[in-house]
Amino acid sequence: MASQTLTVTDNRTGKKYDLPIEHGAIRAADLGQMGIVSYDPALLNTATCKSKISYIDGERGILRYRGYPIEELAEKSTFLETAYLIVKGELPTTSHFRAWQHNIRMHTLVHENLKHFVEGFRYDAHPMGILIAAVGALSTFYPEAKKIMDLESRRMQTRRLIGSATHIWPTPIAVYSSARS
Repeated sequence: MASQTLTVTDNRTGKKYDLPIEHGAIRAADLGQMGIVSYDPALLNTATCKSKISYIDGERGILRYRGYPIEELAEKSTFLETAYLIVKGELPTTSHFRAWQHNIRMHTLVHENLKHFVEGFRYDAHPMGILIAAVGALSTFYPEAKKIMDLESRRMQTRRLIGSATHIWPTPIAVYSSARS
């Protein structure tokens, strides 16, 4: 049993249940032993996963990547430094960053058909909608991306995704990065 628990009394039956608390949360599945499910419209008070990568608290305006506040990253790090942090778990050293930049640059070219796909959106389409669609379309150009258990394939797909994103959607990324230079 977890060191912290929540005791719930089912007033229908009088039975008491001890639910483990981990990371400030109980598992909705643990309510199943009482024959009930949780209901949380719009997931306003539901964590859908445990993450070492990001922490979001919309109510308090908190967004952190790997423990760093987004404000600090926006002020002190470039897009590629932040991407390195998210992928690798720490900010890069100078030598690691040079290698990272090289690996990403090798994958900034995208297939002409993907360019045509992106150009097919209306002039006033929301940039995030375009980015989401383009990322989804990328998978159709790299069938080997299905090898999700292959570490080298995952590394390659990560580089391709970041490199392609800088090509597909360069303006916001360039503005973000140049604000740091």
